[in-house]
Amino acid sequence: MKPIPQVSGIRIASPMLSGILWSIIWLAAGTLLLSMLLYSTSMAEKDVVPWVFGIHGFASLCGGFVSGRRSGRKGWSIGMATGLLYALLVLLTSFLANDVGWSVRIPLLLAATGLAGAFGGMLGVNTGGGSGKSRRK
Repeated sequence: MKPIPQVSGIRIASPMLSGILWSIIWLAAGTLLLSMLLYSTSMAEKDVVPWVFGIHGFASLCGGFVSGRRSGRKGWSIGMATGLLYALLVLLTSFLANDVGWSVRIPLLLAATGLAGAFGGMLGVNTGGGSGKSRRK
């Protein structure tokens, strides 16, 4: 009996690019969850700031994890770079869409995503998913 052939998919070669992609996927899921929370509860939009930072932190952690796992080395640095690039993309999008000005929240967002991405990268590099010689068979 022949096995079912795998569906040929696109594999992103860059660890940082795949981490950014997964960060965006988790950002979309978190935004959807937060929207449903706002709709179904009596929470006001002014109370949403800690939730937004949590969503960005979690998305950055997941992106750092994926990029650290894909790179197989220097997890904290590639995770931090992924988190900072993610934050810069979010800030660029926010500025272009809503003309968001500079405030104290921007350095806090950069710090939160950078640290969460670094932590995710450290976790990801230790899961053994890298492309080192010992992992190839």
